[in-house]
Amino acid sequence: MYRVFEALDELVAIVEEARSVPMTAGCVVPRGDVLELLDDIKDSIPGELDDAQDVLDQRDTLIGDAREHAETTVAKADSESEAVLAHARAEADRILSEAKAQADRMVDEASAHSSSLVEDASEEAHRLQTSAAREFEAVTGRARAEAQRTIDAANNSYDKSVADGIAEQQRLVSETEVVGAAKSEAERIIDAAHAEADRLRGDCDVYVDEKLAQFEEVLTGTLRSVNRGRHQLRTGAGMHDYVEYPRGVDESGRSEGRGDGSRSREASARHTYDRDHGSPLAV
Repeated sequence: MYRVFEALDELVAIVEEARSVPMTAGCVVPRGDVLELLDDIKDSIPGELDDAQDVLDQRDTLIGDAREHAETTVAKADSESEAVLAHARAEADRILSEAKAQADRMVDEASAHSSSLVEDASEEAHRLQTSAAREFEAVTGRARAEAQRTIDAANNSYDKSVADGIAEQQRLVSETEVVGAAKSEAERIIDAAHAEADRLRGDCDVYVDEKLAQFEEVLTGTLRSVNRGRHQLRTGAGMHDYVEYPRGVDESGRSEGRGDGSRSREASARHTYDRDHGSPLAV
């Protein structure tokens, strides 16, 4: 196959290099060389190409035969379909006729049956209407009697309720007066309690003031005693010269042992205040 393309290339080169004929588009080529190249090409072409050409020719034949067979088959199918369609139409017309006849028969039977049912229903409706009218009259009579009895009972209950309401109103009015009196008494008691609380608060303030005044006197006496003791210490007097001062004084100035009576008064004042107020008094 490669020799085919090589020979074709040489043939093209010969044609391209050939001397042209003046005044024409033709050229002069060496006949022997061209024929030799053509023989080489023919010899180099594989046999499969001939077989392929035979296959192509056979394909065309098969396609023609298939086309003819298809046309024959289509024509046969068309004729058969027309026959089947005609038979189906005839069968459908027959079935339609039978169905129409059956429907007419069923309609006639249904009409007759419905007429019978309508007559029976009319008779039953008339009977039920008559019975309902009698029942309505009976029920209406009983309802009227029951309504009248209910109305009478309601009137009696209303009258009783009105009487009970009037009595309850009078009782509530009397209870309202009692409540007013109780409220007034409660207000009076509250006012009296407030007044008593104010009085007790005032008495307490007076008592505390008196206790504080007494304590102030005790403190004043204590301070005077302390000042006298300090003065005697500064002037060089001994502790035996000061009768009312305690037996000894430490470096911080606080007394040791029993004093001159002011400490006992202070303790008494503290005891009295603690007893009355329930808390110690800071000095």
